[in-house]
Amino acid sequence: MRRGMNSIHNRLFILFMSGMLVLVGIVSVLYYQRTTQIIHNKISDLAQKNISQTVGLFDLLLQGYDSITKSLNSNYEMLRLIEERDASTEMTVNIFNERQITNILGAIYYSRDDIVGIHVISSGGKNYNYARNFDSVIDANFSTTEWYQKLQDSSGEMVWLGLLQGSVINQFQKESMFVFGRKLFDLSDHRVIGVMLIETNPQPILAALSNVTISPNSKVYIVDQNDRLIATTAEDKQNIPSFSGVKRPDVNNIIVDDRTDQLIVAARAKMSDWTVVGLTPKGDINAEVVKTREYLYYVLVILIFLATALAGLVSRTIASPLKLLIREMKQVEMGNFTGSVNVNSFEEINSLVSSFNRMVYRMEELIERITLASMSEKNAELQALQSQVNPHFLYNTLDMIYWMLDEQENDRLGKVILSLSQMFRYSSDWQEASQTTLRQELEQMRHYLTIIENRLEGRVQTVVDIEPEWLEVVMPKMTLQPIIENAVKYGLEPLQKQGVLRVWTEVHDGELHVVVADNGVGIEESLLQRMQSQLMGDFAVGDGLRNARASQQLEEGSMRPRRGIGLTNVHRRIVLMFGDSYGLRITSKLEEGTTVTIVMPLPRKGDQLA
Repeated sequence: MRRGMNSIHNRLFILFMSGMLVLVGIVSVLYYQRTTQIIHNKISDLAQKNISQTVGLFDLLLQGYDSITKSLNSNYEMLRLIEERDASTEMTVNIFNERQITNILGAIYYSRDDIVGIHVISSGGKNYNYARNFDSVIDANFSTTEWYQKLQDSSGEMVWLGLLQGSVINQFQKESMFVFGRKLFDLSDHRVIGVMLIETNPQPILAALSNVTISPNSKVYIVDQNDRLIATTAEDKQNIPSFSGVKRPDVNNIIVDDRTDQLIVAARAKMSDWTVVGLTPKGDINAEVVKTREYLYYVLVILIFLATALAGLVSRTIASPLKLLIREMKQVEMGNFTGSVNVNSFEEINSLVSSFNRMVYRMEELIERITLASMSEKNAELQALQSQVNPHFLYNTLDMIYWMLDEQENDRLGKVILSLSQMFRYSSDWQEASQTTLRQELEQMRHYLTIIENRLEGRVQTVVDIEPEWLEVVMPKMTLQPIIENAVKYGLEPLQKQGVLRVWTEVHDGELHVVVADNGVGIEESLLQRMQSQLMGDFAVGDGLRNARASQQLEEGSMRPRRGIGLTNVHRRIVLMFGDSYGLRITSKLEEGTTVTIVMPLPRKGDQLA
């Protein structure tokens, strides 16, 4: 179980899924908080707008009612008739005056649809009424009532008595009414003539208050500065909340308070000292929030499902090619280098797979190169041993002949035998190393040339121009001697003039060139092309053992100049040691000479003979 959890597929799935869930959670919380804030702000703005419109409409109604009372107080004819009626004792005149006053009140009554009754009580105790369903039955004790005392105590301003249950003066009027009044003054000497009382239909007031409601459970109240209820939209008139803790706003200001379990909105009317208060339960406000939260739950479930599917897809897309790569690496670990991984995934994974394929191919190539190098060295060693009939015995015997000739003072023949002995010693020493240095190769070349110069009696001149810094360069053993031997035997010996053999070094594009050139008879074009083709193409390391066997056959055929280690063997050993880019390069022209270039990489700093 633990191993399964540590797999890259499961780890990627858990990581991606966790990241998606955290991201979805953060976004959801931020969205929910922002949405809740927006809903509350919109409801608060709506409540402020509604109460502002309500207070404005309420002020318009009160201004209209105030205009009615002012029109009555400024009616000179009615005021004159009231004073005459109080002063006159003639029945006929009084009846006429009462009828005239009633007509004036009737004109005001019919000027508005919401007026239920208009009542005027003079200072002399006379009352004049124009009302619906009025039968001239009034409260005989009206002078001791609260409403009458308020009117008497006023200084002429409008007195708003509020929404009352039934008429305060008409005992037969039991319906709710909105009641207000003011004192009547003589406009000439400002004497108090009486009081007026107007009763109106409360529906316009209640309709204006209903604009404040923003939910079915919202309730609106009008209270005065003493927290006395003036009007309300609540059906339950008994359970009226206390408004002592509600802050009273100034005129043209609106107060919004959501610190309790209700949203409280309050505004003040200009025409009175009344405050309109709207109460809305927080539960109604949160109804929209609850709907938003439910919608968010559905969205979260869908997002989690999509995140799970996406996490599985992404983790599988990344893990599948890696699993394939791991399986192929196990095959390589068991020694199988023939397979390759083919995937089409992300760019980084594709690059990793490509690098792995190249590495496996390179490992296979290196293993084959080492195998071929080992085979070539063994073949060269065998060929060298076969061509030297017991070389240890030969060079020991040659040493003995040299000392015998030295005693007879035959220096020239002694030098030849000594050089031949050194050549046998060098060529037979394959057990110690298959690599050598350019310095040792040059010494071997000089031994060979000592023999050749004595045999050809001065017909070959040798010029060596090797820079000292390249003398310790590592190279395959027996590299120069086969090239020199081919140059002397096939280029310089048939020459009818003085032969010159030159050896020098050059550096080109990061490569070290050891050049061996002669002025001999040259090579025919067809043979030269065949030699170049074989050297440059047929003996690449990647061709494997098949080409190794073919090279052995060619050495024994047209390309092999003599028995022993040929040019193809030298070229192949250089390729095996340094790579396909290196080896022998041959150029030649008939009657002008042949040039063989040994191409090797420049040694890195610190390289030493292996």
